[in-house]
This record gives sequence, structure tokens and C-alpha cells, in this order.
Amino acid sequence: MSKGLSPEFLRELKSKIDLVELIGSYVPVDKKGGNYWARCPFHHEKTPSFSINAAEQFYHCFGCGVSGDAITFVREIESVDFMDAVKILCEQAHMQLPEMNFETEKTVEQKKKRDEMLKIMRSAARFYLKNLNSGRADAHVQYILDRKLSASTIRKFGLGASLNFGDLPEYLLDSGFSRENILDSGAVIESEKKHRLVDAQGGRLIFPIINAMDDVIAFGGRVLEKTDFAKYKNTRETALFDKSKNLYNINLLKKEKKATGIRDIIMVEGYMDTISLYQAGFTNVVASMGTSLTKDQARLCKRYTDNVYICYDGDGAGQKGAVRGLEIMRDEQVNVRVVPLPEGLDPDDVIKKYGNEGYQKCLDRAMPLIDFKLSLLSGQYDVNKTEEKRAYIAAALKVIAEAESASVKEDLLKIVRDKTGTTYEALKRDLENAPAQPRSETRIERKLDDGSDRVVKACRFILASVLFHAKYAKNFDISSVSFDNIVHNRIADYIKNQQNKGETVRASALFEIFDENTPELSEILDLSMGDNLEGDGAAKYFEDSLKILERDQIERDLKELSAVCDAETDIARKKEYTRQILQLTIKLKNF
Repeated sequence: MSKGLSPEFLRELKSKIDLVELIGSYVPVDKKGGNYWARCPFHHEKTPSFSINAAEQFYHCFGCGVSGDAITFVREIESVDFMDAVKILCEQAHMQLPEMNFETEKTVEQKKKRDEMLKIMRSAARFYLKNLNSGRADAHVQYILDRKLSASTIRKFGLGASLNFGDLPEYLLDSGFSRENILDSGAVIESEKKHRLVDAQGGRLIFPIINAMDDVIAFGGRVLEKTDFAKYKNTRETALFDKSKNLYNINLLKKEKKATGIRDIIMVEGYMDTISLYQAGFTNVVASMGTSLTKDQARLCKRYTDNVYICYDGDGAGQKGAVRGLEIMRDEQVNVRVVPLPEGLDPDDVIKKYGNEGYQKCLDRAMPLIDFKLSLLSGQYDVNKTEEKRAYIAAALKVIAEAESASVKEDLLKIVRDKTGTTYEALKRDLENAPAQPRSETRIERKLDDGSDRVVKACRFILASVLFHAKYAKNFDISSVSFDNIVHNRIADYIKNQQNKGETVRASALFEIFDENTPELSEILDLSMGDNLEGDGAAKYFEDSLKILERDQIERDLKELSAVCDAETDIARKKEYTRQILQLTIKLKNF
């Protein structure tokens, strides 16, 4: 998790950051009692349930369960990775980010090269922009005028023009960049004629692809006249750019989230779809840069919101891409719906033809995956023909079988009934008699029984009492208790290590141990607020919790010993096991 940074450096960095002030720069914070409270920036709420523990320097939301320290907060609110969060905090704390402490000479060299490549891409973007305004880019300007893009939109997206294949390489070389780095950046390629550098986007309208950190990492280019070449072309994959891990317009989406917050994201295919929707006021839009949505892109969306609309073109490829995208998003636990578009139209076309209101109506008709799958079948069969009607019913029943609830199945069966004229009862019988379809495995939370739940709660209370320095747990030796839960074990190991070294136990250190917020950690942090850990009642519950764990251990030992005894054939050993079982049974009765 520390990416090679020393614990001492991270500790010093966080000690120089006022967490209340940091969080207060994003959301209003009020002090109530001994803690600070805010409306959670990670989920929508009317009553503040986001608490900031200024002494321990961590936050915890009692509504959605998120928690963390300064680094975690910046990671989540800025939608950046660990190292970028550290860089942001270093700038605020006026600390120098160490290099040789965590980077080998090789990685330092790689970082230096990456920085140089970013400079090349930034210079290329400025070069293209200058071309667009040079008076020599008539075809590019005409295309923009035809698309009715405003000057503000052009500036916002940094559109530019490549006038030919030779000017950009010459400009970059004259700017002092090395041939090797220019090639590696992807802005320039080597022609078949050896040693000749050419603009990878020669002659095209340029769409800079900018990441969440406002770095230009690639370009998209569109041809302006009929040609055998692809209409759109992206920079090849480089050390800066992997299309499968990036989204077009993620930079402006991040600014939108920080300025006003976002409830959902609209996912489209291409550059012009994005720009057209943005200009029309749908500023929560990003593009997957093609119909092949990836898991990495789904996870990138999830950093910003759990609600995504997929709005691919209204043709066959777009619709199939939407289905794939829905399934990928669903697997990443994102609430996702498909936006149906008129046949053959893309989002840009809808805006042009029907305006903002027309597109909003499309959004209002967005539907879940299973409904969309069923709607796609409608156009594939002519139900006026007997054979095709039967084929449609068979295909529709396979889709409906995927539904997890009887009520959804009922709704969908009624759609098929109305379309085919087949009775609801007949369709239902066919559905019930159909062979079971293989289903993808889903994660099911195991519900603890009452006995286990008491044990889990006892473990949580003991750990929270020690973590937050309750008086009755002041000299408690955590090694005297055994824990089965992996989260409990890791917390206990940290406490034990601190106790052995004679150092202070800090709850905020947990966020250096756990990479992600976990429900179990959240449950323990919940106990830190209010008077849960204070007073005679808490002291008694602490003692009771220890007894619960001791009793649980005896019961487990009894079960294990009984199984061994039952399997033993040697008489002498069997007698010894029986004696031990009797002792444990008597001990259990004394509780």
C-alpha cells in the first residue's frame, strides 16, 4: 500500500495535514461535541453522518461506512491512485516527495522519461491548437462550424488541427526533445521510409485525450474527407496511454464532481458524442472510445459514482456493445441502465435532430439490462410468421429466466404475451419447465447465526476498546485473545506489535494496513463514537466479551476433541481424550 514510501515519511506527511481543514476545503464542516461533522461527500444525505476524528486524524461515515485518513480521502475525492494522492498532500504540506528511498535507479529513469513524454504531448497539443487558429486550417474550421461547436466548447476540449504529416515532428525536434522520446510518446511514428518521422494524426482534426490529472496522454484524430483510412484514429498504446484504462473527458468530469458533485455518468462511444452532449448541458458524460468497454473503465467510473447510463449508437454494433457494457458494469457492482436511441442515430445525431429535450426523453426511457436484452429481440423476429414467433418466444424465455425475482419475470412475460398473443399461463408453464440455465456465480454474504454473531460483536468491542484507549482496557494484553476473522487478526497483530515495542496504539494506523474500506473495519470504527466505550456499562460489556470468547474457544475445543475421540481406536488414548472432554465440559458448565 505504501508503494515503497517509508512509514515514517507517511506518518510525518499526515501529521502536517489538518484533516478537518483538508475535508473542509471540499465540504462544509461543523463541530458538534468533541467531533466534526459533515454531509458525506461519497453518498447523498440530508443529515450529516460523516464524522472527523481530529485527535486520531481519521474520518468515518455512519451512513455509507466509508472511512480513512488524509491519503484515503484524497484518493477517493480526487479519484486518483495512492501515489498521486501523496503528491497532492506533499504540495499542501510543502514536503519533498522522496525518490531514492522508494525508487531504484531504473524507476527514477523511467519517471524522468515519462515526464519528458508528457511534455512532448503537451507541446503537441499546443502546436495543434495554434494550427487551428492559424488561418490555414479551413477544412478543420468548417467541420467545427458544421457541427455547431461554440468557441467555449472548442477551448474546453482543446481541439486542434494537424495540417500535414511533417510539421509536428520538425517542431518537436526543434523544441529539443529527443527522437527516441518523441517516438515513444506516440505523437509521431516512423514512416516506411527509414528514419523519417511523420505526424501520427497527419491532416486530421485533433481531440486531445486528457487524464484525471490534466495530463495530455494521447490524441484522437478525425479525417475531414472521404478516404480508405479509418474515420477516427487514436494514438497507439504507449507508456502514457492504454485506451482500456482511460475515458475521454474524465478530466472535466473530475472537475464537475469537485465543483458540484455528480449523481450519475453518461457513457458514450466517441469524441463528438461526448462534446455534443457536454455542450448541450449533459456535462456528466465520458466516452469509452469505442464499444468495447473494459473492466478498468468500469472501475474508473465507479470512482466517481455508482450510477451509469450507457448510451451507445442505435445501430447493431452499438446495441451489442451496450449489452456487453452493462454486463461488465454489473459485475463491478455499478447500477447501470441502457439508454435506447432511435435506430441508426448516435447521441450527437439525437441532439441535432431532437435537441436537449429529445435526448432527455431518451435518458428517461433508460432500462435495466434484462429489459434491454428483451427489447433487442423484438427487432430480430417477425412474430407474424409462425416459425419466427416460436423462435422469438424461445429466445425471450431464455432472457427472462435470468431474472432474479418473480415480479420481474411476471412483467417480462406480459410483454411477450402482448407481442405474440400467446397466453400468459402458457408462457409461464414453458418458463417453469425450461431446463435451468447456467448462471454466473454471485457473491452471497454468509449470514451469521446468533451464537457466531455474539462472538463477532465481542471481538469488535474488545478491539475497539483497545484501539481507542478505553480506561478499562488500558493494560490489556491483546495476545491473550485469539481471533478467527482476518480483519480482526490483522488489527490484533498491529496492536500486539505496538504493545511489544511499547509504542502508542493509533487507530489511524489501520489505514496504512488496509488497502480498502471493509465492512468489518467500519463496524469497529462505529463503536468509537458517542459513549459506546465509556462508563461502567462499557467496562462490564468488555468483561462479558472476554467471557464470550473464552466460552467460544472451549466449545470449539470440545467439538474438535470429540471428533478426534470418536475416530480413535486405541483404548488408552480414547480414555485420555474422554478425560479431557470431561474437564472441558465441567469448565463450560461453570460459565
